[in-house]
Amino acid sequence: MSKNDPFNFTQSMPIINEETEFFPLLTQQDEDELRNAEIPESLPILPLRNTVLFPGVVIPITVGRDKSIKLIKDAYKGDRTIAVVSQKDMNVEDPTFDQLNKVGTVAHIIKILQMPDGNTTVIIQGKQRVKLKELIQSEPYLIATVEKFPEEKPKTKSKEFKALISSVKELALQIIQLSPNLPSEAGIAIKNIESPTFLVNFISSNLSLELEQKQDLLETRDFVKRTQQLLEHLTTEIQMLELKNQIQNKVRVDLDKQQRDYFLSQQLKTIQEELGGSTPDLELEELKKRAKSKKWPEEVAKHFQKELEKLARINPAAADYSVQLNYLELMLDLPWGEYSKDNFDLHRGERILDKDHYGLEKVKQRIIEYLAVLKLKNDMKAPILCLVGPPGVGKTSLGKSIAKALGRKYTRMALGGIRDEAEIRGHRKTYIGAMPGRIIQSLKKAGTSNPVFVLDEIDKIGSDFKGDPSSALLEVLDPEQNTHFYDHYVEMEYDLSKVMFIATANSLSGIQPALLDRMEIIEVNGYTIEEKIEIAKKHLLPKQREMHGIQAKDISLKPKMIEKIIEEYTRESGVRGLEKKIGSVVRGIATRIVMEKPYDRNLNAELIEEILGAPIFDKDLYENNDTAGVVTGLAWTSVGGDILFIESSLSPGKGKLSLTGNLGEVMKESALIAMAYLRSHADEFGIDYKVFDQWDVNVHVPAGATPKDGPSAGITMLTALASLFTQRKVKQKLAMTGEITLRGKVLPVGGIKEKILAAKRANIKEIILCKANQKDIQEIKEDYVKDLTFHYVTEMREVIQLALLSSKVKNPKDLIRE
Repeated sequence: MSKNDPFNFTQSMPIINEETEFFPLLTQQDEDELRNAEIPESLPILPLRNTVLFPGVVIPITVGRDKSIKLIKDAYKGDRTIAVVSQKDMNVEDPTFDQLNKVGTVAHIIKILQMPDGNTTVIIQGKQRVKLKELIQSEPYLIATVEKFPEEKPKTKSKEFKALISSVKELALQIIQLSPNLPSEAGIAIKNIESPTFLVNFISSNLSLELEQKQDLLETRDFVKRTQQLLEHLTTEIQMLELKNQIQNKVRVDLDKQQRDYFLSQQLKTIQEELGGSTPDLELEELKKRAKSKKWPEEVAKHFQKELEKLARINPAAADYSVQLNYLELMLDLPWGEYSKDNFDLHRGERILDKDHYGLEKVKQRIIEYLAVLKLKNDMKAPILCLVGPPGVGKTSLGKSIAKALGRKYTRMALGGIRDEAEIRGHRKTYIGAMPGRIIQSLKKAGTSNPVFVLDEIDKIGSDFKGDPSSALLEVLDPEQNTHFYDHYVEMEYDLSKVMFIATANSLSGIQPALLDRMEIIEVNGYTIEEKIEIAKKHLLPKQREMHGIQAKDISLKPKMIEKIIEEYTRESGVRGLEKKIGSVVRGIATRIVMEKPYDRNLNAELIEEILGAPIFDKDLYENNDTAGVVTGLAWTSVGGDILFIESSLSPGKGKLSLTGNLGEVMKESALIAMAYLRSHADEFGIDYKVFDQWDVNVHVPAGATPKDGPSAGITMLTALASLFTQRKVKQKLAMTGEITLRGKVLPVGGIKEKILAAKRANIKEIILCKANQKDIQEIKEDYVKDLTFHYVTEMREVIQLALLSSKVKNPKDLIRE
């Protein structure tokens, strides 16, 4: 019988054989005889651990203590009368007199049984309540003086009392009916009890109550009050049984389904074992084994254990099983607390960076600085570097070199075109097909928590209704926040503070300001022709030879031929296009070797043109200054610097200004400002103000198919218009760049290094710049600017004085019309 049953009749109703001389149900007469019987002044005390004996009730007791066995045997030889008292603490092995409750029951020993397992069982029947007074002896067992503890019965058997007894009996029968494990004989016994006192005692003894509650019932003198207490216990018990039955009825269908699923899963497991496959139990064991070797934080370990227990409860055939299994495997694959050891040999780092990349001195210096500080402090948070520059200058490959120099793992994440914020932070596990974000996936692939992490093309991130990925990167790229990076799929914070993030971008204009603020900007400018030649000799040509199986003895490219390829077949700041052209040349040589065609290993211009075709680009040549209004400007493009010709012409009219050449708004405004300044300072430059109303001006910038914008051409347009209206020559081999204002000031512009390189290609000798750009020239290697003369200006009149000669152009126009 279950221990949760409300009645425990196995203890209170022993098996009665033919030798038993008593009947367990008492009549009113039997009860009166028991209650009125005389008791000795002193009795041996039998302590009970976990039960309370009530008057009239017969119970079996298993006796295990040596003292108790001796007491029972001695009493059985005498008058068989003992006092039975429950212990206050059932865990005490040998209770003293003070550790016993003071109210107990006088009992009569009916029979002693020696059980097959060697234990002694004694069957006793309660007679009447007694109260312990004083201890007489402790050995070999307790003996104490006792006195009767009579109960207070109701004076008259009123209707209320009868209703109370009837309710107790009815509830007891209902409990028996609601409990399928209880024998039907229990109900028959209760129905046959006539004495109200014995009924209450019988039910109190058999009801599953705590020991303290039973003792409280025994000690209650007032019979009516004791009956009411019993009724409360019965009511509570029947409510619990009804609730329990309701719950069982609700879950029975679910349990049947679970049992069916369990049976099928056990069959499936057996089939898998026969086929040699892994079973869910083996998968769980493998996960537990792997988890023991992880160095993760305590809270992560607790979370993993909780999720593992959840997996154990899921049916392997359910769809959620594979989702949960994938999640746990990701948790195990992530490199929690696993860091590669940094290599702090700065000389080695310099050698690696110099070997892999020619030039880029500022970037290399910053990396060596980082290594030096990390070596001294050993706990520095990784900086967030952002390499900004045109395509093909080695921004992405620089990340690999940094990883090699540091001795760290390398991982790269292409951000171009990403529009969904979940690509960075992941999806919640509740979504179908949920995955962790790209940050977590890359760390899993790297296998350490401190790799060099290249965020490629960070300026190409998009945004739409699914979220703004660049905003999700704010936490990743903030050294103060990324110690607790939260991925929606992982659902645990991950420390990214040891990761060295390196972002790359072609332009800062496409990067969110808040994101830009978190990064250290390092400009990676384009290469000069000299640098490109060195890169081609040391890196590009050997790489292409190895890719195409060509030996060093089979091909030789002299610097002059490399320069020809650079100037006539590429137009870029980087070397990506140059590498492609060198690859084409190497393939052409490979074809000749295989087909056994003769060729000169020292490649000449004819052979290069034969392989690559006619030159694609003409070298930027300076145009002469015979025509008024034509000035050379310097421009920045996405592929590097370029020279820009500003052309202007006059035609009879009414002073209309036309701008052509696919110009942007800013560039158009520069032309308007230049014209306004020239009109307001006409006397200063020797111009008759009437000409502005007699001639229409057209300003054109060639290459009309290419969009052009920006303020850099301001002083160039001013010089072109001044030359046009004065008909004076522009200084030879002169180029310029700078922004202008209505007040006549010249402001600095960007992209100076690229513009200087373009000027050198075009054989320019003198350059006019804003004085504020002087610092940009100082950062360029002296070798690259040694053939150039720089003029630094602050006002527009200085530009006119430097750029225009006093001599007139060939065939000057007479602008004054009568």
